[in-house]
Amino acid sequence: MIVEAKGLKKRYNSVWALDGLDLAIADGEIYGLLGPNGSGKTTTILILLGLTEPTAGEVRVCGYDPVRQPLAVKRLVGYMPEKVGFYEELSAYENLRFITRLNGIPEAEANRRIGEALEHVGLKDVAQRPVATFSHGMRQRLGLADVLVKKPKLAILDEPTSGIDPEGAAQILDLIRRLRDEAGMTVLLSSHLLHQVQRICDRVGILHRGHLVAEGRVAELTAPGGYVARIGQASPILRARLEAADWTHSVEEMQPQELQVTLTEGGRAELLRFVAEEGGVILELRPKQPTLEEIYLRYFQG
Repeated sequence: MIVEAKGLKKRYNSVWALDGLDLAIADGEIYGLLGPNGSGKTTTILILLGLTEPTAGEVRVCGYDPVRQPLAVKRLVGYMPEKVGFYEELSAYENLRFITRLNGIPEAEANRRIGEALEHVGLKDVAQRPVATFSHGMRQRLGLADVLVKKPKLAILDEPTSGIDPEGAAQILDLIRRLRDEAGMTVLLSSHLLHQVQRICDRVGILHRGHLVAEGRVAELTAPGGYVARIGQASPILRARLEAADWTHSVEEMQPQELQVTLTEGGRAELLRFVAEEGGVILELRPKQPTLEEIYLRYFQG
């Protein structure tokens, strides 16, 4: 495991930011860490980076203890904060060269890595432009290049698509997938944009009040639950019966005499009976595939 945390706790005065967190991230996966503000996401990242100490519990990152061996962790982990900061008057190349000097990378190797990273994120043609002239999306891509030049085993990305238009966000997500597929990195992605997490993450953990309330592969968390039916020739009586049934979640009129009904697993036979008795027609009946957002809200509200 690249990341292993057991019984992780963190208290700020009388507030528990983390309260017994167990977390395991495997080599080569993209792991999405989800949760509302105050759930413990930022505290978890700070502990993994060795920037704050846990109150209790154990944690290992790439085999090292971030508290006792922070420099070893920093050599193997790349971090992209939500608000990426660069020296505005310096070019993209100069900013990355500064990073390689801080990490003790020899000049010849640094030049090679910088060229590869800028090409990887699509900024090679603007390498000599001052960062002050960059758009927000270009700065985010430069932030990914910043991670790449270190060639880390683990990349921690905090809200990497925040404030970017849909097309730019899609490009960033494709770059993140390539970090794993082509550069062989493990990625921890912290985000509140659930549809994006659902698109690229292998596994997801949902944090709430310092607890991991749900975890699993996206396909497992979004497994079908209940059914969606589209009904034609629906009379007012049929609609009333469906709305009164305890096995229906919702009944919506899509157009005159056509209803869309969401129902529980056990309500399928009753639905067929109601429709037959009232002269309706089943136009469609399929398993309901919840979105990650629905799963998230269910755990959060619970």
